[in-house]
Amino acid sequence: MAPNARAQKNHDELFPGHVSTLADTDPELIEIFDNFAFDEVLAQSQLDVRTRLKVQLASMIASQAVLEFRVMAGAALRAGVTPVELKEIVYQAVPYVGMAKVLDFLHATNEVLSGNGVELPLPKQATTTPETREEKGLSVQKEIVGEEGLQKFLASTPKDQQHIHQFLAANCFGDHVSRAGIDLATRELLTFSMLISLGGCEPQAKGHVAANLRVGNSRTRLIDVVTQLLPFIGYPRTLNALRAIDEVAPYRAS
Repeated sequence: MAPNARAQKNHDELFPGHVSTLADTDPELIEIFDNFAFDEVLAQSQLDVRTRLKVQLASMIASQAVLEFRVMAGAALRAGVTPVELKEIVYQAVPYVGMAKVLDFLHATNEVLSGNGVELPLPKQATTTPETREEKGLSVQKEIVGEEGLQKFLASTPKDQQHIHQFLAANCFGDHVSRAGIDLATRELLTFSMLISLGGCEPQAKGHVAANLRVGNSRTRLIDVVTQLLPFIGYPRTLNALRAIDEVAPYRAS
């Protein structure tokens, strides 16, 4: 038993010379999974390989799949994802997934980079200072969610919760989302990928469907991302993600 020729070719392009031990212990499952993930699913995608791997890596952090992340991170470097981009995916996860869940992935990333001859630390990507982080964060937040939406959000916030929104501006958007290394449209795809992979974040997922549309990512592109995550997150979270897309950007027949 073995994956079909297309699946094997696509797999070998990412993992040249790698033969999983599961091919010996669980050949039926590996055949099913590889034929699905590396043939059927890829046939439905218009994403370039670098973008596909970036959103899958972001999803794996949210899913706490550190072993799969480590393997895929090496494949991403071989496919042209830069060390800075790889590290920025991990940094981007901190405000959305939390440092407690990101810490193991940070160590795994450093090990992968060092193992590939990359000198650490990498060049700084921060675009803010302690004095400018809140102002810059608010600017980025407005670009993503729109000024009207942001004002409604702030106006509806009880006084005893306003410090959280200050944190969102200064920390989430100022410290993290405003960083260089990955463009804003790609960062929004990463955020969406993390939210739908976490589960239980449907309101935030819908908000970031709208945010993705604002920064230039179409309904078609979002569905493509969800499709490429399906083999790794399963059908329930995939269907929840599609519902979020449909509620914000309904299908319109051409």
